[in-house]
Amino acid sequence: MIKQFDEHGEKTGWTFIIIPSDLAQKLKPGNKKSFRVKGTLDALPVKGMAILPMGGGEFILPLNAGIRKSIHKGKGAMLRVVLQEDKAPQKISSELLECLSDEPKALEFFNSLAPSHKLYFSKWIEGSKTEITRTRRIGQTVNALSKSMNFGQMLRKIKQEKDELGE
Repeated sequence: MIKQFDEHGEKTGWTFIIIPSDLAQKLKPGNKKSFRVKGTLDALPVKGMAILPMGGGEFILPLNAGIRKSIHKGKGAMLRVVLQEDKAPQKISSELLECLSDEPKALEFFNSLAPSHKLYFSKWIEGSKTEITRTRRIGQTVNALSKSMNFGQMLRKIKQEKDELGE
């Protein structure tokens, strides 16, 4: 069943499904950390999705707005889930890497990040629906990385700037 957090720290408002500990152990035995999965959600093929540990051996699979729209389901709906571990390496946006090559300080900080944290930036950029948004996000990312900001810090700064402008 699709669930949604009411108040849960940084996960407040997230929509997700629970992956019980016994099923998580079948996907990746002995693992207690986040890992990537692929498969289907109803008839929607998915890959490279992270399941996140929640304690007690349970994991969650967050369902972003794009996925919910594609499966035409929201909180409370039942969902047919077929998953397996996705061992394919995750790729970083080539456009981001190209822009970072011109900014040594930003590139140095980016290279110091854990692979999963690099992917936050890349997926945010790749998730752009228009070229204008993609270009803006690359600029915001390079700017944030040059100031040694992580993904969360960058998003909070962007939100703060929008609030100050009344957007």
